[in-house]
Amino acid sequence: MTGDHQTNTAVLAVMSTPRMADYLVKCHYDRAAALELYAWNSLAGSAYWETLGHLEIALRNVLASRLAVRHQTKGRPGSWLDDPSQDLDTTAREEIRKARQRVRRKGKHAGAGQTISELTFGFWRYLLAKQYNTTLWPSLASGFPHAPSRARHTIEQPIKRLHQFRNRLAHHEPIWNKELTQRQQDIYDVLTYIDPHLHSWVAKRCRISAVLLTCPVPRPHP
Repeated sequence: MTGDHQTNTAVLAVMSTPRMADYLVKCHYDRAAALELYAWNSLAGSAYWETLGHLEIALRNVLASRLAVRHQTKGRPGSWLDDPSQDLDTTAREEIRKARQRVRRKGKHAGAGQTISELTFGFWRYLLAKQYNTTLWPSLASGFPHAPSRARHTIEQPIKRLHQFRNRLAHHEPIWNKELTQRQQDIYDVLTYIDPHLHSWVAKRCRISAVLLTCPVPRPHP
């Protein structure tokens, strides 16, 4: 027991009191229980990260494809990434510039495929924002043929929630106290809107539901 106590004390010290505060409070300052919950939080995060990865790749491919078609249909030169008509806002254009810069730093040609793979989830999320309702959205909507409506917010709202959630995962923040089942449903909804077969493939391999059943404490949200 002494060894376990020393190990728990050492790990908590390294992880830092502010980071472990929520876990300790939930576990009534039982150090072993707090670390067990912390470990579970990491396990859950990895399950969500894995499934979100499938969604992120599908989303960027769908949006990039629709933007390429739109660009070609309008008879514009170059790539939509060049944004010759400046349909994208300043932030989006800057993100594209930085993505190309990152590709070149890796010693690669900054073509469309390499650049698209470097663009962040946030870049794609903001292409669904209200400001593009009458410009980009009419073309992007066709990328979600199985959505219940062509209303932009049908796609934007779950993606917005997932973007915020993804940021928590990226910064290793607590998620055990968040609405985890709803975030899983957001992922499944968007995948279904793109293609029900895609949803089936991802859901079959998704570990989230099984992991949620193993949480060592009662969670405040489903």
